[in-house]
Parts: sequence; C-alpha cells; structure tokens
Amino acid sequence: MELSFKEIEFGTEEYDRSIDLRYEVLRKPLGLQYDPEVLALEYQDHHLCAYTEDHLLIGVLLMSEKENGNVKMRQFAVKPEYQGQGVGSALVAFAEKWARDRHFHRIELHARFMAVPFYLKQNYMIEGEEFIEVTILHRFMYKDL
Repeated sequence: MELSFKEIEFGTEEYDRSIDLRYEVLRKPLGLQYDPEVLALEYQDHHLCAYTEDHLLIGVLLMSEKENGNVKMRQFAVKPEYQGQGVGSALVAFAEKWARDRHFHRIELHARFMAVPFYLKQNYMIEGEEFIEVTILHRFMYKDL
C-alpha cells in the first residue's frame, strides 16, 4: 500500500475529517465525546495525517510543543480496517522526522495500555507507573531523537 503524509491546518475540512476519525477510534469505544472547548485549543498543535494513494484519510496524530523543548505525540488514531498493516508505524516515522527537522530532542506520549507493545516496537521507552486517563490505563513513554 502506498501512503502519503502531510500536516493539515486546524479548522479546515480535512481537520474536521480527522476529528471524525479520532472520535470513531479513540472516544466512541469509551462512550466519550470531544469537548468543543478542548478541541478549540488544538489550533496550537500540529496535525499530521496519513492518506492512501486515493487520498483517503486513514491515520492522524497530533504533536503538541511543550515548554521544555520536547514535543508530545497524542490523539493517535488509525482507521481500524488499516491497523496492523504498517500505517501506524509509517505515521510514527513521519512524525519523528517532522520532530527532528524542527530540532525537538524527545517525543513524549501517554500510551493506552493496549498500545504499549506497538510503541515498544518503535523503540519508545516506558517511564514511571501506570495511570488512568480518559477512564483507561496508560503508561508514560518517550523516545530521544
């Protein structure tokens, strides 16, 4: 499968489609909604997306710049029918290159417990104890670039 990647702009039609994808994968299974006030803060984030060769949005993640000069990867979602086919790994590689090109030295993230093995395969490290976020178990993980 041939993929393409790009950063999309906040507030665009593409951004709206990325929210729909994130809702279907991340929030709906937990019975949660997105808070419009929280979504409004995403204007300061970088929205990185993966597309099929026929321009179908199949993956998204956000990169949030932190005060310490690191960047936080969050809201990572791949359409279920494309999971396990390398889309997530390719999107992470794109995000890591994006971060290196902007001189970030570390990517941090809060991994859902079930996603920890995926991030370990991408050479992310676990730090600290398990914690609850959006009603489910997470681990803090990071990767030095």
